[in-house]
Amino acid sequence: MAWSVRAGLVVLLAAASIGASAREGVEVAPPSIASNLVSAEQVERSAAQQYAQLLAQAQAKRALAPSSHPQLIRLRAIANRLIPHAYEWNPRAREWQWEINLIGSNQINAFCMPGGKIAFFTGILEKLKLTDDEVAMVMGHEMTHALREHARAQMGKDAATRGAIEIGSALLGLGNLSRAALGFGGDLLSLHYGREDETEADLIGLELGARAGYDPHAAVTLWQKMASASSGGGAPEFLSTHPARETRIHDIETNIPKVQGLYERAEKPSKRFEPVSEKD
Repeated sequence: MAWSVRAGLVVLLAAASIGASAREGVEVAPPSIASNLVSAEQVERSAAQQYAQLLAQAQAKRALAPSSHPQLIRLRAIANRLIPHAYEWNPRAREWQWEINLIGSNQINAFCMPGGKIAFFTGILEKLKLTDDEVAMVMGHEMTHALREHARAQMGKDAATRGAIEIGSALLGLGNLSRAALGFGGDLLSLHYGREDETEADLIGLELGARAGYDPHAAVTLWQKMASASSGGGAPEFLSTHPARETRIHDIETNIPKVQGLYERAEKPSKRFEPVSEKD
């Protein structure tokens, strides 16, 4: 009897181990617990307000692309393929009011704010002449920041730091000067993510793109183009806090085999768009 119980436990443990390792795709660490210090609803509400303000400003400058713009149609088509694969990484994403817009600007930049608010600047499409696969890698990377709630975690860390400073201020009799100095939240677009967040965004973005039928090898050519764009001086804003090119490309190449099967089995896009050039 004792032997059969032990054998049963071994079988259960083995099954659990197989189940834990059965997932196909990239491997990342659990989300930061710092995000629990800030309300997801609060962050997403703030993001929606700031996104609306940004679009209004772009509209006032006649820099907001209309729905009929070919490159906006392209971005929305790619986003529609990526979004269904986002839900595994954050159940809240099913309820988000996803938005994708294109803003006329020479900046080589793109972002996805909390709650699924995506924007691309024309500069990143024109100057890098991105293919659809490369656009998908950029978009998947930016979506990951929202899905893994990197902004919320950063705000949580800031709140924890602020709390510690305020305790120290109280002990030293300095009152609440720190609260006024540090504030809360601020401009979500000005947040800088750490290297770990950026690496995580690379890897999950790689998987999102592969599952949506976009070639994961495009992540390598994307960052090569980014590096070339920065070689002339003045690195793109997109690269301000990102890992060094060699490290990034090595990490991506190491993880491509983990998503290659996903890409090969994925339904491929029925329509392809041509890269845009600055002359278009």
